[in-house]
Amino acid sequence: MLPLAERMRPKRLKDYIGQKHLVGEGAILRQMIESGNLSSFILWGPPGVGKTTLARIIANELERPFYTLSAVTSGVKEVRDIIEKAKQTKALMLNFGQQNGIQKSKNQQGSPILFIDEIHRFSKSQQDSLLGAVEEGVITLIGATTENPSFEVITPLLSRCAVYVLKPLNKSDLMELMERTLKEDEVLRTRKVDIQETDSILRYSGGDARKLLNILELVVNTTAPTEEDGTIVIDNQTVTMRLQQNPVAYDKDGEMHYDIISAFIKSIRGSDPDAAIYWLARMVAAGEDPKFIARRLVISASEDIGLANPNALLIANNAFDAVSKIGWPEGRIPLAMATVYLATSPKSNSAYCAINSALELVKKTGNMPVPLHLRNAPTELMAELGYGEEYKYSHDFPNHFARQQFMPDMLQGTQLWVPQDSPAEKKMADWMHYLWGDDKKNIN
Repeated sequence: MLPLAERMRPKRLKDYIGQKHLVGEGAILRQMIESGNLSSFILWGPPGVGKTTLARIIANELERPFYTLSAVTSGVKEVRDIIEKAKQTKALMLNFGQQNGIQKSKNQQGSPILFIDEIHRFSKSQQDSLLGAVEEGVITLIGATTENPSFEVITPLLSRCAVYVLKPLNKSDLMELMERTLKEDEVLRTRKVDIQETDSILRYSGGDARKLLNILELVVNTTAPTEEDGTIVIDNQTVTMRLQQNPVAYDKDGEMHYDIISAFIKSIRGSDPDAAIYWLARMVAAGEDPKFIARRLVISASEDIGLANPNALLIANNAFDAVSKIGWPEGRIPLAMATVYLATSPKSNSAYCAINSALELVKKTGNMPVPLHLRNAPTELMAELGYGEEYKYSHDFPNHFARQQFMPDMLQGTQLWVPQDSPAEKKMADWMHYLWGDDKKNIN
């Protein structure tokens, strides 16, 4: 028998739960389905939020031929074979309709759909092999990825595809899924299941529908019914106990992917090299993509260590380069080096906080004019208007510093970078105070 998550996979849009910003009334993907005008796109989101299901539903709703490839098991040859099949299918459909006088509905007039799971794992050559077919409309590409497409999908392909972000399911989505499952699943509806508490099952699912259904199936199958009336009672304690007894049962196909990386990064942030190495080993043993780990190290070096030890970013970036060149299994060594270095480094998130504060300020104040003396003056007219006229070239002054205004007029005196208490940042703060004096009075 199929697993519960597969039995409950919806086939029509009306049964799809979540992602209202994409499939709700008036949302972009619903408009595509209703109009029959489907363009290529990439679905980006964490595991278990409905990327594959949504792609299949779109093909069903539009009555299009649907081909699938996995980036893990497919190469350029498989891509080209699928594109050739799509060409033949499209030609056969067109010829059959013309010979039999059949007018296709607007939904059937488009190209076959090619769905590529984990498209971020496609190499450049594999992605290049898709370009012509997407450009010519031989196929409509739907990609799915858990990684930021900006980093993992080549620019020419990305320019031909929209990117839509899928969100983790919220509490109401997960509750709706549980209630529907207990009523509609062919197995569970024959049993007396009483869910008395939901906090644990919702927390462990983490917004992942597949994980939720796997946990539900596990707990129902491993909990003895009551002697009185045969009811299977599920509460927070039961869920926690069953998952502790079966730690792998609800983690099929790497569903703890984000839990493990979260523990890894938090251990580095918390300056615990032993825990960080342990979580790294868990990912290495599970066959995690080494570049995924290396990217998170680069982010951690920037976000959590930052100006307290700028060398951390260099170490993390070098580790990324090393694993890109040597792969597994030797790649575990530079990753381990970087992990220990980052975990044992002093920590600061002042740069992270500064850019977030600056973005919030830009959002509130809009496009404030650049002070005249800071503007570029590439033309004679701009020079006549005073662009750049009173700018002081810092290197012409002692300490390579000339006191002048750099913020927009309305934002003078605004402090965005707040140094923290690491020795490196105290030194930076002292230097700023030496140069600016009371003009940077908030810098301590």
